[in-house]
Amino acid sequence: MCGAELKNLPEGVQRVAAALQTLNHPHMPQMLDDAARTAQQAADALGILVGQVAKSIIFRRKSDDVAVLVVTSGDRRVDEKKVEAHVGGKIGRADADFVKSRTGFSIGGVSPVAHATPPVTLIDQDLLRFDVVWAAAGHPHSVFPLHPSDLQRLTGAPVVDVVQAPVEASAQPAV
Repeated sequence: MCGAELKNLPEGVQRVAAALQTLNHPHMPQMLDDAARTAQQAADALGILVGQVAKSIIFRRKSDDVAVLVVTSGDRRVDEKKVEAHVGGKIGRADADFVKSRTGFSIGGVSPVAHATPPVTLIDQDLLRFDVVWAAAGHPHSVFPLHPSDLQRLTGAPVVDVVQAPVEASAQPAV
């Protein structure tokens, strides 16, 4: 992307594109026709498995009001107790105002990079199941592709186990 192309993008996407360029990431943000505010919407728009969506979830660390970013697979649920063990304290849900003020992004478009204030970041190991994942790029209509290991390079965050155990089909109750 050149400078002229960037000026036509939403401000958050411009920040993400600039960060990706600075970090020598080979793929720039792509704008989607429809919003991808949820992992399922993103997967549908991209024609991929929901697990290939690298969803960004922001929590609030209660002791110091720091943002905690958990990047996990779209088909997994975060285990808050596991996150607390990694970040050294209790966490709580973050409302839209907190997310916007700390990250500079609206919910549904939170990128793993280019935050207004750097968060404490954790990357879930389940993302490594895939060769390519897609992350939000600063706007609900924007995403970018990457290899899951690139998340660690781009963010400097550790890869850890922070999700609930997936429910096996045989373990589900019969209907």
